Amino acid sequence: MFALENLAEIVARRAEADAGASYTRALLDKGVARCARKFGEEATEAVIAAVAEDDAALTGEAADVLYHLLVVLQARKIPLGEVMAELERRTQRSGHEEKAGRAK
Repeated sequence: MFALENLAEIVARRAEADAGASYTRALLDKGVARCARKFGEEATEAVIAAVAEDDAALTGEAADVLYHLLVVLQARKIPLGEVMAELERRTQRSGHEEKAGRAK
């Protein structure tokens, strides 16, 4: 089964490729701000698809969101493992408890 970790590995490999052959590398070459904007655009498109109750569009946009999030993490040199560790830490208690425990 394909997992988020597989996609993170693909993004990391493509980050090392030539920009002419890799959209990922070309995007990274434009800088963190451009990567983040692209992630935001895809997130907005996912919201629109969700509100429109268009399951096929939401599925595609969700895939785009995950890919572009991994590109942003790659641009900032933050391993997916760190994000997963944070999620694991947060899921040790209820969402209400976790949110209440965050620094304001």
